[in-house]
Amino acid sequence: MHIAQLNIGILLVQRDEPMVAGFMEALDPINAIADASPGFVWRLVTPEGNATAIRPFDDERILVNMSVWESIEALEAFTYRSPHTPYIGRRREWFQRFEGHFMVLWWVAAGHLPDVEEAKERLALLERDGPTRAAFTFRRRFPPPT
Repeated sequence: MHIAQLNIGILLVQRDEPMVAGFMEALDPINAIADASPGFVWRLVTPEGNATAIRPFDDERILVNMSVWESIEALEAFTYRSPHTPYIGRRREWFQRFEGHFMVLWWVAAGHLPDVEEAKERLALLERDGPTRAAFTFRRRFPPPT
């Protein structure tokens, strides 16, 4: 089993405005770090190499990040103990405070690459039911199914 994650955010402004330039400029270097991280399997990308052009929600300012990792520990290490980590602390510079869940984790069979609709369903499950084996968070995680 592998761990999948979806993380969404609502930009304060449109993605081409100077206020979010620092975030947009950091995407390629941070994505390269993720791609080279131990345990990384896959991430959602466009031909440009990131997911900022993918608009699965009605609000054009919502950005999505979705990836698959070999383990929750590998994802956690990249998220909280890599050059990616300082950007988490800066998120209020670029993103609105989010009401509800903005990140969801779920287990997938090794080799399965989830699509955006599957990820949105998992986020909706988490919002509706709270953390369960089907959709959870780093704070309330569940082991992989056996």
